[in-house]
Amino acid sequence: MKGFNTEQDHPAAETGDFYDVSDPTKNVDDDGREKRTGTWLTASAHIITAVIGSGVLSLAWAIAQLGWIAGTLILVIFSFITYFTSTMLADCYRAPDPVTGKRNYTYMDVVRSYLGGRKVQLCGVAQYGNLIGITVGYTITASISLVAVGKANCFHEKGHEADCTISNYPYMAVFGIIQIILSQIPNFHKLSFLSLMAAVMSFTYATIGIGLAIATVAGGKVGKTNMTGTVVGVDVTAAQKIWRSFQAVGDIAFAYAYATVLIEIQDTLKSSPAENKSMKRASLVGVSTTTFFYILCGCLGYAAFGNKAPGDFLTDFGFYEPFWLIDFANACIAVHLIGAYQVFAQPIFQFVEKKCNRNWPDNKFITSEYSVNVPFLGKFNISLFRLVWRSAYVVITTVVAMIFPFFNAILGLIGAASFWPLTVYFPVEMHIAQTKVKKYSPRWIGLKMLCWVCLIVSLLAAAGSIAGLISSVKTYKPFRTIHE
Repeated sequence: MKGFNTEQDHPAAETGDFYDVSDPTKNVDDDGREKRTGTWLTASAHIITAVIGSGVLSLAWAIAQLGWIAGTLILVIFSFITYFTSTMLADCYRAPDPVTGKRNYTYMDVVRSYLGGRKVQLCGVAQYGNLIGITVGYTITASISLVAVGKANCFHEKGHEADCTISNYPYMAVFGIIQIILSQIPNFHKLSFLSLMAAVMSFTYATIGIGLAIATVAGGKVGKTNMTGTVVGVDVTAAQKIWRSFQAVGDIAFAYAYATVLIEIQDTLKSSPAENKSMKRASLVGVSTTTFFYILCGCLGYAAFGNKAPGDFLTDFGFYEPFWLIDFANACIAVHLIGAYQVFAQPIFQFVEKKCNRNWPDNKFITSEYSVNVPFLGKFNISLFRLVWRSAYVVITTVVAMIFPFFNAILGLIGAASFWPLTVYFPVEMHIAQTKVKKYSPRWIGLKMLCWVCLIVSLLAAAGSIAGLISSVKTYKPFRTIHE
């Protein structure tokens, strides 16, 4: 075990989580931080919460653009790519040895340990830019799901052609208030219960979507499908076919990405068995489960709706009845996004708080915590700085969501920009540095080819996202019904 002359020398000191390792009464890990208790099961829940978003319900649209063969094949290929690169990243949590090396607490720390230089700043921009974008996007998506509950009831009472106009803004505000409360959860280690709940919700609404698609197919009300997807001149123009295909490939690739929070998830795992071993197991479970639901939702949704598959067959009303089941599924989406928001926001919170603790270690407003008795929950430590800063962040993201309600189109572009460096490039480069892969060896060439192929996918997806963004801005109306 590495020794430290003073508390300031200890890696935990910069975050205020320092404990004396030599004190046997303290339940701490080898780095002096509070004992980690996470397992591959809790890590799997975090991964599923992060990966299976409401976007699973839009995969029918992606399959419709690409067709049966290309759509299904791309789903499987990117599941393998994501799992493969995640195992490389898991081995980099400790440096230089994946089992006994020094811990890295964030993705930027990992890149700093193995690559250094300006790549650390590039990683930070890609990671935190993506995380901020996701939290804004989830605020919008949650409000859309809650609005869909009201619309489903309206359509059931007044008919499918009724004018059921409902504003998203009140629901965004409610979502923001809930997030202000949940954001006071100190760190990732305390999120397990929220992730487990969110994972159950994601399984629930995905299963409902699959069940409704099966019922539609079994009832014989199926849409027209093709081996190559939408037909030029019938369903789309030639230009739309190209741009939407690019966007669909990007949507599938980004639907698996969780590299932005992988290191933070791994930092919750207990050290026995080794963290990289547990994380690889969690990644296998998470990616396998995700792929299973993705293929079912995508393929059955395409079979049900054909080339006219909606962008989201719950919120875009691919189904109207049974209305109570649609209501329940959309409520599950909103609850899932409540937990998922925290999974993606916690690394942002930790990054800012770590910087502030390091820069102003004597500032009582930043470093002090107060113990408060919360009914039914017992004692809870509250930091005034955490309360103010995290609340301000949630307020800002909520306001941005209200100002730019078509932000989800922008999120596709952010995803395209961050997918390649975070999910592919950095894991591959750090693996090469860690294992000292010989230059121009077959393995080196294979890894470099993987990087180039995924870079091309990201660029094409970015082009498709830009085309989709332009279309969204042109056609956007602040208040609209589903039939406009």
